[in-house]
Amino acid sequence: MSFFNSFSQVESTSYGIMLKALINKSIPIVAVADLDQEQIKATTFIDSREKDEFEVSQIKGAKWVGYDDFEMSRMDEISKNTSIIIYCSVGYRSEKIGEKLIKAGYTNVSNLYGGIFEWVNQGKPIVNQLGEPTSKIHGYSKAWGIWLSKGDKVY
Repeated sequence: MSFFNSFSQVESTSYGIMLKALINKSIPIVAVADLDQEQIKATTFIDSREKDEFEVSQIKGAKWVGYDDFEMSRMDEISKNTSIIIYCSVGYRSEKIGEKLIKAGYTNVSNLYGGIFEWVNQGKPIVNQLGEPTSKIHGYSKAWGIWLSKGDKVY
């Protein structure tokens, strides 16, 4: 996995500026553009959005853990040495849950820079609850949904 120190790893300059102000880099960060198919297959994706967001769409194979009602027990089936990429809409909530995972002893946790919004913006596939491809993406709110340049926003 390739990690970076620059915040220019998203397609939109204004999105990058917003992310720079929002994300503290308290856990390692990985850019969507730096992930190849082999890395994606070898990684466990953890979704730290709320359940209604996850139910609209998610990265294929992702495990939902939530944010407001996060419980460490949702991670019980995942080894502490597993390669984990945690994501939310843009990367703030996932950073906070990632901090908790690292504190609990998970050793290979990184935050998806720009979150599922950047994943969709870069044309990566998402699936619905049945595992079928979808273009629907939860925009979190109309204010945050402006950062989605692709996909069909749902609120």
